[in-house]
Amino acid sequence: MSDVAPIRVMIVDDHRMVRSGLRGFLEGEPGITVVGEAESGEEAIVRVPELTPDVALMDLMMPGMGGIAAIGVLRQSHPSLKMMALSSSADDEQVFPALEAGANGYLLKDIDPDELVAAIRAVHAGESPLDPEVAKRLVSRFQRPATPTTDKNASHEALTERECDVLLLLTQGKSNKEIANELFIGDRTVKSHLSAIFQKLNVTDRTQAALYAVRHGLVDGTR
Repeated sequence: MSDVAPIRVMIVDDHRMVRSGLRGFLEGEPGITVVGEAESGEEAIVRVPELTPDVALMDLMMPGMGGIAAIGVLRQSHPSLKMMALSSSADDEQVFPALEAGANGYLLKDIDPDELVAAIRAVHAGESPLDPEVAKRLVSRFQRPATPTTDKNASHEALTERECDVLLLLTQGKSNKEIANELFIGDRTVKSHLSAIFQKLNVTDRTQAALYAVRHGLVDGTR
């Protein structure tokens, strides 16, 4: 019997059927426990302190306070909480505000159930799962010819060639394992590169690093 604590998941969605379906599926998965639900952003903010989830699956379009606003509030009050946007839309009006508010990942509701479970485990481990369409939009929205920056905090010039390779794959939504396989390096080496990238870019997670990369024209591999 494993001594590893299960991943505590909270489901936030205004549709009861969606919450019920997600709960019914996730409760049958080993290593995952659903600790509670909320049907609005306001309720999520109230319930997070009492439920202490590790991961929150957050719908974005809800009456009252929507998911994006709730993500922003919870990011400030509970910085260690992993929040996965789970939406029916990959529109720019939802994707980018959700990521900038502090979502750790963004998936579409038509995701395969097994892929959702894998994404929950990934986001809990510190990765940033992105639906392929979302990853493509992330790149295309900010992609522009690289130009000199006057941002005094910009430090991407310090990135090594291999760190740029890792960063490029990160912007494509690749997991650590996928990055390792593509670059023929070990998982520990990927983690080491990511730590260096975060430090040099002065960011704290994969999503912030990806946003930095696309805004500074690094997605084409130039520096």
